[in-house]
Amino acid sequence: MEAIQQGRALRSDAERTVRTILEAAERVLSKNPSASMEQIAEAAGVARTTVHRRFASRDALVSAMEGWATRQFAAAVESANPETTPPLVALYQVTASVLRVKIDWGFAMSRASSDPEVARVHSEVEDRCDQLFRKAQATGLLRADVDPEWARRVYYALIHEAAQSQGDDADTLATLLVDTLLRGVGTDRGLG
Repeated sequence: MEAIQQGRALRSDAERTVRTILEAAERVLSKNPSASMEQIAEAAGVARTTVHRRFASRDALVSAMEGWATRQFAAAVESANPETTPPLVALYQVTASVLRVKIDWGFAMSRASSDPEVARVHSEVEDRCDQLFRKAQATGLLRADVDPEWARRVYYALIHEAAQSQGDDADTLATLLVDTLLRGVGTDRGLG
């Protein structure tokens, strides 16, 4: 029994070390994308050899960051329970949660990953978002004449831009973003 608990403690320590390295790498690489493994180790408060023991190369570290951020992204969407929560509430909750991930993991989330698992997760999130927008339309939150896929694409663009904001918290940005999506920025006067 003691060996099992010791194994769990070692595994837990190793997981904490990996997370510390990933978080330090995000901070360092978001400021300096060409930063060295040594700079990342220093920011993480670990020896360079510890970073190299956990990640065989800088590319492996960046790939691990992308995977970590993608899992956080999927968990952010999942936490809002978009299938069972009323569409307006789900839209706000998904937006705030996703913004937190995109703000905290901006470097990793902005990478064009070639990892099939990352692509699969993003595809699943996109499908869930499309479902949320169809549900929002069916309940009258979105106009009947709006293409839900177009609305989702505009929403993604708004999230990307909001995540670039400096100084605003995710909740404030989510409120502004959802309001902009649902009400727009113009008056009722159209092109006609």
